Amino acid sequence: MPLSTAYVCFCTASEMMDNWDEIRTAFQVARMGTVSGAADVLGVHHATVIRHIDSLEGRLGAKLFQRHARGYTPTEAGMDLMQVAQATDDQLTQLSGRIKGRGDDVSGELVITTLTAVTGLLVPALTEFQRQNPKIVLRLLTGERLFRLEYGEAHVAFRLGTAPDQPDNVVQPFVPQNFGLYACSRYVEARGKPDSVEDFANHDFVTHDNKDNRAPFYRWLRQNVPEDRIIFTATDDGVLEDAILNGIGIGFLPVWEAARFPDLVQVKSPMPEWAVSTWLVTHVDLHRTPKVQAFLKYIKDVAKTWDHV
Repeated sequence: MPLSTAYVCFCTASEMMDNWDEIRTAFQVARMGTVSGAADVLGVHHATVIRHIDSLEGRLGAKLFQRHARGYTPTEAGMDLMQVAQATDDQLTQLSGRIKGRGDDVSGELVITTLTAVTGLLVPALTEFQRQNPKIVLRLLTGERLFRLEYGEAHVAFRLGTAPDQPDNVVQPFVPQNFGLYACSRYVEARGKPDSVEDFANHDFVTHDNKDNRAPFYRWLRQNVPEDRIIFTATDDGVLEDAILNGIGIGFLPVWEAARFPDLVQVKSPMPEWAVSTWLVTHVDLHRTPKVQAFLKYIKDVAKTWDHV
């Protein structure tokens, strides 16, 4: 039985609110990863944090965290509790706003997750959103790990590729990412541009180190470029970009990213089969919160002005 179900069975709503301090403490430990980090956020002594965790685990009859030298990692039960606590915290914030007559107030922490590859496009927009909403504190989580909206790890996710199919998520199409083949001017001056796909055998290329990478443009490159002409690979898109900018070979870049570098030459214009779908994803429990709705409207409006994506 999931912890959320077990907890509802365990206590009444009144008892849950009586234990809210302990639940909130566990949520912050899960979010921060350490007792000291949670204590700082909550403004309490670390001994209070430990006491709350021990008490809650005893009451639930389940271990919420794996303790290790680097801190605390949530167990499956702990992740389930984090989901309940995040949703409850946001709902209490909404309720407080309505009671105080400011239900539309856009404030608090807004957690956004995406791949590092698109942060250059998003960060300027996030900066302006925060400027317009100074009560918002932005957290941008990146990396290959898929942050779980159902566990309260983020409010909004920008997902690339196939449409997410988790049943409790609200999924909306966003601006697709178009990719082209680029080389720096120094490479083009020395080697020229390939006249055709057949001419690829006379040029050098860079690509992702993982031959099974699912990005459609990387798959296309592996299928159309001779293996011996791929002379540089890396696991990080930023490193591949640096390789292209330094003239080691031809490679793929998002159109919006390439537009930032006047020294780049488009070797082959974007093809429809190279495009990557992008999705705006929120969890149904948090989708209607003022801060999430404000951000979704803002980012959709901003995206309409992107003429180089």
